[in-house]
Parts: sequence; structure tokens; C-alpha cells
Amino acid sequence: VQLQASGGGLVNPGGSLRLSCVVFGRTSRAWSMAWFRQGPGKEREFVGGFHRSGGSPFFADSVKGRFTISRDNAKNTVYLQMNSLRPEDTAVYYCAGSPSLILSSLGVPSAYAYWGQGTQVTVSS
Repeated sequence: VQLQASGGGLVNPGGSLRLSCVVFGRTSRAWSMAWFRQGPGKEREFVGGFHRSGGSPFFADSVKGRFTISRDNAKNTVYLQMNSLRPEDTAVYYCAGSPSLILSSLGVPSAYAYWGQGTQVTVSS
């Protein structure tokens, strides 16, 4: 199983980007999927994700109202739409997936079995 993240880049404050994460080798329809990020000198932190049991996605407080997550099961792809970007959103963004984690572990990096390679997002004027 491989996860491939893409879509990062340089954007002005207030701008938007959409990240994509394609899952190869396994149907991810019934997986929990999430996005994490790691800024310079910081620990990896949860951005948002949804549990395999269904329901609305969860988001970190820092991105609520600005970021959304969606999935296209036909394409085995998860998207992170980022709007109203701020300089503090600058980080390497990673997608992660797991077929079996429990809901309370959705925001815990070590709970995920599979990771994408990361894509750099830089918010700067």
C-alpha cells in the first residue's frame, strides 16, 4: 500500500490550495484518513480527518472554518481544501490512513499504519 500526496506550493496569505492523497494498492473506502502537518522545528500535528465509521470529519481548532476534507472513493483519493491560508499554516503536509484505528486515536500520528511522503505548503507574500 502506498499513499501519494500532492498539491503543495507557494501561496500568498489569504489564498487557497487543494492537496490530494491517492491510495495505491488497497481500496481506502473503509479506512480512516487524515492529514497532518509538521512545521519547522515543530512536532507533527493533526489537521483534520474522518473515521472509517462515517460521520463528519474532525478538524484542529486552528483550521476549523478554513479547511475542509473530502474523499472520492471512485478515485481512492482524499482531498484537503485549504482556504484563507495564513503564514502559520506553512508546513509539510502528510496524509495518513489506517484500516483499523479507533475514533479516539484519529489525531494520533502513531496510530496510522500508512503515510504519504509529504508535500510542502508555504504561505508567504
